[in-house]
Amino acid sequence: MSRPGTPEPALCVQGDSAAGTQDEDAADGTQHSHRMLSFSDALLSIIATVMILPVTHTKISPEQQFDKSVQKLLATRIAVYLMTFLIVTVAWAAHTRLFQVVGKIDDTLALLNLACMMTITFLPFTFSLMVTFPEVPLGIFLFCMCVIAIGAVQALIVVYAFRFPHLLNPEIQGSAHRALYRRHVLHIVLRGPVLCLAAAGFSLFFYPASYLLMAMAVFLPYLSKAASWCRCRLLGPQEPPTPSIELFDLNRQEPLSKERVAAFSDGVYAIVATLLILDICEDNVPDAKDVDERFHGSLVAALRESGPRFLAYFGSFATVGLLWFAHHSLFLHVRKATQPMGLLNALSLAFVGGLPLAYQQTSAFARQPRDELARVRISCAIIFFASIFQFATWTAALLHGPETLQPSARFGGREHAFMFAKLALYPCTSLLAFASTCFLSRFSTAIFHLMQIAVPSAFLLLRLLVRLALALLQTLRGLARPARGAEEDVRAPLLPAPC
Repeated sequence: MSRPGTPEPALCVQGDSAAGTQDEDAADGTQHSHRMLSFSDALLSIIATVMILPVTHTKISPEQQFDKSVQKLLATRIAVYLMTFLIVTVAWAAHTRLFQVVGKIDDTLALLNLACMMTITFLPFTFSLMVTFPEVPLGIFLFCMCVIAIGAVQALIVVYAFRFPHLLNPEIQGSAHRALYRRHVLHIVLRGPVLCLAAAGFSLFFYPASYLLMAMAVFLPYLSKAASWCRCRLLGPQEPPTPSIELFDLNRQEPLSKERVAAFSDGVYAIVATLLILDICEDNVPDAKDVDERFHGSLVAALRESGPRFLAYFGSFATVGLLWFAHHSLFLHVRKATQPMGLLNALSLAFVGGLPLAYQQTSAFARQPRDELARVRISCAIIFFASIFQFATWTAALLHGPETLQPSARFGGREHAFMFAKLALYPCTSLLAFASTCFLSRFSTAIFHLMQIAVPSAFLLLRLLVRLALALLQTLRGLARPARGAEEDVRAPLLPAPC
């Protein structure tokens, strides 16, 4: 007789087969790369984000005015930060592409990846030298040498993995074009380091060309893609490639995994939120001697003096959290990340990484009220660019159609209007706050704080507000239809009657 417990052995067999596969991999000396990739994504997101610290810690004395010289200094450091952040994302994208080809790892590959990560962790130090001494060649030279070393280690990983094909992706193991895959991945991995090698050479006698070459390392893939599109438009479509080469070119144009893009982005948001509280811990814990002398032993009175900084922290954390929430909502509807979406997402994350700088500016309102207008505008600009590139990522996904977005988020979908409102909220409010300071400069701080309060409240009521707006539009459309019908009734007697 059959009993209710009879199906259980089938489940045990499935579990035993999965465990058996893991045991076979362990006995073979290989293992899956999932945990190593999670570690690498976390480390790369941390390194990319902490490079904002030399910018946020730019020393401006309380007596120093926030004049054009200080603004130029900050603008130069922000520009260098954005470029180096994007270079780190290029290294991360190459790492992603590399481990789309490499399916398993052994001890040697794991150690090579650790060597790559160790080199990457040295980038913030070289970036600090570049920011502090932008016209001295040594900082640029060391940064470029780090990028070259990262590319060299990644190239060693490629050569080693193709030397032992059992480490490769199963689809590539049996491919007749394995050498073509290897050449292609080496081209991706070494493209940036080659440009940085030229930048290191130029840094010795003409450093502006070094910055141009490093910027090319970021944008060259997109420029080459645009050139290919123009050539196709001018010369017409070329002969279609063979199926195996077509699959290869598809992987070349779609380099990013949605899961790894989301993991890297989550890491950036988490580190930015953590950096905010680190500034609170560093700057707002009163000294015991100071409490005794200035506040007569009252810790409450000492903490009350730092009240505006705590308010700035809560506002900045709410901004980071809501931008992450919008990013999370976007990638819930994304099916896959295209190359333009990857670039726009990286630009958004670069400005998200600048939010600790926005916090530093807003927390200084109470200490330096005469500079509040310039500081409010800097903060609004950082929030605007962080959110507008997020909105542009969604727009790029919409333009690619069904292959990138789920039906509910596309034009006419159930969630389309809600996603539009959610992603457009921060760009509109930050731009409105920036424009308001041009006419109401006396109230710039109040305008900024009002924005920080209004946006979280709008997020809570957003779905209700969108439904009300859609209902209002439908009502107006319904009122317009009877008006057109009445107009037709007036004209009807003038028309000849049908026979």
